[in-house]
Amino acid sequence: MAYDFDLYVIGAGSGGVRAARFAAGFGAKVAVAESRYLGGTCVNVGCVPKKLLVYGAHFAEDFEQASGFGWGLDEAQFDWSTLIANKDREINRLNGIYRNLLVNSGVTLHEGHAKIVDPHQVEINGERFTARNILIATGGWPQIPEIPGHEHAISSNQAFFLKELPKRVLVVGGGYIAVEFAGIFHGLGAKTTLLYRGELFLRGFDGSVRKHLQEELTKRGMDLQFNADIERIDKLADGSLKVTLKDGRQLEADCVFYATGRRPMLDNLGLENTGVKLDRKGFVEVDELYQTAEPSILALGDVIGRVQLTPVALAEGMAVARRLFKPEQYRPVDYKMIPTAVFSLPNIGTVGLTEEEAREAGHEVQIFESRFRPMKLTLTECQERTLMKLVVDANTDKVLGCHMVGPEAGEIVQGLAIALKAGATKRDFDETIGVHPTAAEEFVTMRTPVAG
Repeated sequence: MAYDFDLYVIGAGSGGVRAARFAAGFGAKVAVAESRYLGGTCVNVGCVPKKLLVYGAHFAEDFEQASGFGWGLDEAQFDWSTLIANKDREINRLNGIYRNLLVNSGVTLHEGHAKIVDPHQVEINGERFTARNILIATGGWPQIPEIPGHEHAISSNQAFFLKELPKRVLVVGGGYIAVEFAGIFHGLGAKTTLLYRGELFLRGFDGSVRKHLQEELTKRGMDLQFNADIERIDKLADGSLKVTLKDGRQLEADCVFYATGRRPMLDNLGLENTGVKLDRKGFVEVDELYQTAEPSILALGDVIGRVQLTPVALAEGMAVARRLFKPEQYRPVDYKMIPTAVFSLPNIGTVGLTEEEAREAGHEVQIFESRFRPMKLTLTECQERTLMKLVVDANTDKVLGCHMVGPEAGEIVQGLAIALKAGATKRDFDETIGVHPTAAEEFVTMRTPVAG
């Protein structure tokens, strides 16, 4: 049968747009449906606006350190509404760029909520369209646990649009979103408490990284409370919030921000009209080719719950487009050695295995680690220290993992990720001449293992 489209993509986030654009470029007839905002979570309520807010929060440190370099500054003043207005303007600009990318590549854009009617048919705005393949790229949505008073809490979606900066913020969660937003609020001047029910935040990251960040955030005056969880939230007459913890303690805040996980966004998608299956966590089940149990329906990105990072969704989108419409160029996505950054203050950059993962996998490891006060801080009172760490296989000399906590960690680790992907050994690092004077050169001057 003749279909209206070769590919109908539901969701105009990073993965969906990449798949749509490249499929159209390969000659396919493509449509994209989007019910909210072009660019998805990353552009609108994720990595892009978050990084802009992180930049804003960082200026407090810069002003503090400026006097060591001879700069005399009047008392700095921060205006939240200016930052948010400028952030909104930039996001609107990016929305327009995404629109142009789609339209100029020949993709048909449908704005509205799309529902799958059957394995080859989608309904949107009262119209029905047929498609040879349907791609689900609807992403994720933040979850707030349904404790008493949960309606008084906010998630990352609302945090980007607060009318004013709260004076006292309670951030709940132990993942990278919680850590990043705690840094943002703290850096912009809010009295910030980070509350996590576990022993230590950033589970899954290298142990040295987690402990080092804990030390640095404590030095900066952030209130870190571990093994703590909320029982209920009550709104007081003056608008502030009384938070009761499970151990009976009570805290007061003006804002309670939850970053305790995200769920796949499958609301009213019509999956019951198909053979698509979900896994035990509610994510769409797919095979290595991103096909669901319904052969004509594919899924990628956050909605499949594999590696929930924007560049991974982009790679998956490219893989789907190539496999369907340019099979001679198809390459599977390699999920090994994915570099990642956490834009905490200070930043984290990491690629490859943690020390714990390497040992668990049976490697005999050598650990090279350096902690130092960056050169920039030597003229200041700031006592922040940078951590750099290499995890090396003692038998093959191969560098298995690279981890950093410090300024521009993400920028530095991106380059090192190429070396690790290419199979670099510790000898390769040792024989590489450093760029002096930089922090990054420390990665090629660590000679003595600290543990094995």
